[in-house]
Amino acid sequence: MSELVKVTDDGHVRTITLNRPERKNALSDALAWGVVNAVEAATKDDNVWVIAITGSGDSFCAGLDLGGPGESATPLSPQNHFLDDIHWVGRFLLGARLDCDKPIVAGINGVAVGAGLSLAMSADIRLMKRSARLMAGYPRIGGSPDGGLTYTLPQAIGYEQAMRFLLENRTVEGDEAKALGLVGEVVDDDAFDARFREYCQFLCERSPITMRLTKRGLVKATTAIDLEQQLRYELTNIRLAFSSEDGKEARKAFMEKRTPTFEGR
Repeated sequence: MSELVKVTDDGHVRTITLNRPERKNALSDALAWGVVNAVEAATKDDNVWVIAITGSGDSFCAGLDLGGPGESATPLSPQNHFLDDIHWVGRFLLGARLDCDKPIVAGINGVAVGAGLSLAMSADIRLMKRSARLMAGYPRIGGSPDGGLTYTLPQAIGYEQAMRFLLENRTVEGDEAKALGLVGEVVDDDAFDARFREYCQFLCERSPITMRLTKRGLVKATTAIDLEQQLRYELTNIRLAFSSEDGKEARKAFMEKRTPTFEGR
């Protein structure tokens, strides 16, 4: 496993750490696929009962690296890569919910934006550092939600609050995030690392069979839609958004640190 993704085992807990702190763990192709591959490997390992995902440095994940994805790191064959219409961003949710029946705990240790927020929301349980910040990010770059946020956000916080959060693009910190239902627990900064480890170990006091069957039941009960089709719909929308003149203007203004001028085309 590349050092972009650190994988460590502590008893039956496997921790997957995004390790690109100099870029606030922004997602290059290699980092994103590294996370997908690490979750898949943990899913297949019977000695892993709980999967923990967190970030290095002061960030969980700042979303897509707008400086460029870097070299392709897809594990797919050329034909499968050509035919792939979900890519790694859809696999964050598919890998965490449909393909993995083990509990996944996100330790949100800092900023989580865009696809980084999608990754956090794909987890089953979320603990958040009090000073951490959550933001949709998509309006700032002329995009629409991807990574399963159109599914996970309204599931967690309800339809209107999801609409407000996404369109207002406001920054939500720890206590408000818990009040909204974005996370289940907020922890003071100096106690966060210890509490994150303690909680994951606490879950391991349960039978892995019990945990897996419990997750299977909850996922089955809350996934009435065709999740793969919804992810494809998201990607169709964000491609349209990014290809619009407004989308190009949004990204240009973002890089130039100015207010964008939209014309509705």
